[in-house]
Amino acid sequence: MTTTKVCLACPRAASTREAKNAKSRQEYSVQLTFREQWLDERLRFNDFGGKLKYLTLTEASRVWMPDLFFSNEKEGHFHNIIMPNVYIRIFPDGSVLYSIRISLTLSCPMNLKLYPLDRQTCSLRMASYGWTMNDLVFQWKEGDPVQVVKNLHLPRFTLEKFLTDYCNSKTNTGEYSCLKVDLLFKREFSYYLIQIYIPCCMLVIVSWVSFWLDQSAVPARVSLGVTTLLTMATQTSGINASLPPVSYTKAIDVWTGVCLTFVFGALLEFALVNYASRSDMHSDNIKKQFPQNEMEHSSSIDPSSELLEPDGSTNFAMKPLVRHPEDSMSMDKLQQCEIHMQPRKKNCCRSWLSKFPTRSKRIDVISRIFFPIVFAFFNLAYWSTYLFREDEGQE
Repeated sequence: MTTTKVCLACPRAASTREAKNAKSRQEYSVQLTFREQWLDERLRFNDFGGKLKYLTLTEASRVWMPDLFFSNEKEGHFHNIIMPNVYIRIFPDGSVLYSIRISLTLSCPMNLKLYPLDRQTCSLRMASYGWTMNDLVFQWKEGDPVQVVKNLHLPRFTLEKFLTDYCNSKTNTGEYSCLKVDLLFKREFSYYLIQIYIPCCMLVIVSWVSFWLDQSAVPARVSLGVTTLLTMATQTSGINASLPPVSYTKAIDVWTGVCLTFVFGALLEFALVNYASRSDMHSDNIKKQFPQNEMEHSSSIDPSSELLEPDGSTNFAMKPLVRHPEDSMSMDKLQQCEIHMQPRKKNCCRSWLSKFPTRSKRIDVISRIFFPIVFAFFNLAYWSTYLFREDEGQE
């Protein structure tokens, strides 16, 4: 048998649409007008001087058809409303044009490491089922073999471009011809920015409100911390519910995990403040009792008794002051020591923290500065890392 060459084209490819559960099932749906053309010399006929351009058939069983199938198909069906959307045209030279409208659900393994800052490549593969390349070869039609309808709109993706290529496969029974179309999708980030990133930032900032509440407002601070923590946990579980379970860490996992850590850290900060507040109260109670004991101890000592002689008289002996050379040397040494032992300059941070008398207040003040600064550095590292990795992956 001679080798039959079949040229394929999808010149009227209909809209590519996102599957209902594409993220969790890793699949996509496409609706296309599929066309293939081949030459069968047995079907030549007389065109009567050009008066007969072609013959049209509606039943594919009456002519030989290539055994083409979609290798990554999950589901598919033909369109029969109002009439079957299929035709076969036979030209006088024996060439056959087959056209049909098909809806397919195709598998699309996704790499979600950069989700939702990712780009995905989904393929449409067409191969011969039983005829090897010695008998049947598929080729792309020259020119523009694949076309996409204008103004194509997808709710969460943008179709950046598509590429046509060959994917011939070799098995134990022979080598089979295969064609593929790679569709490059870019995920629309605005939806995730509004639905995930901004709400998570707001929850983290709301958890910091407890740093400005009074330390004695225990019910308010506890309820605020627990509420934000539960809300953040619910947000995280809702995000993961719409994604397939994978063994690697996604970009959204890093974001929600760090946000959850900040909210949990704000709750732990209040526990530390509460402990420090109780310690401050305990030390204040001790200080209130200690000065009374010191006054009672000092009043029992008569300072004038140290100046009395054993017989009760007061005698003071005056001695002349004489400076010896050794004394002058010792004075110079003392002056040098005083120069070297000048008081250290006060630390600005310590002097500022000294304005707050209690440790619990100092912890709150430090947290007001520490938490926003660390969260700002995390945002800088997160966006620079994943946006750079996205551009690198696209290259």
